[in-house]
Amino acid sequence: MIDTMTREERAELLAAATPDELLPLAERLLQSGDLGEPTVLHPPQTGMVMLTVREPVAEERFHLGEVLVTSCTVEVAGAAGWSMRGGDDRVAALAAALLDAAAAAGLPAAGDVHALCAAVAERRAGEEAAEWDEVSATRVAFEELT
Repeated sequence: MIDTMTREERAELLAAATPDELLPLAERLLQSGDLGEPTVLHPPQTGMVMLTVREPVAEERFHLGEVLVTSCTVEVAGAAGWSMRGGDDRVAALAAALLDAAAAAGLPAAGDVHALCAAVAERRAGEEAAEWDEVSATRVAFEELT
């Protein structure tokens, strides 16, 4: 999955990464000079976005409410990097944007970004499996009478 990861998938995984997963890698890449001279195009800003969900039975979309997010855009080696993360952690949003730009630019650090994304995907899959195990005992099986 990671070798063929789309930009949207990478953005989703970087948004799901914890600050403890993002910050050490971003700091290491900045200190090593692997990112060159990054340019902050849009500094981290907090704002609200509308959360749209789909009702599972009728599959109708509706607006659940607004969610606090922090977004940021940077440029590394001529490639733009972008992030939008839930909450108001400006440092984590900047770190995610830097990592996205490193991967988009195809820098050697892209391998580290892909490894981080793979670890986040694996963690999320484990969390989803644990949640499913917890709720599966409440599943009701309906039989159709004819």
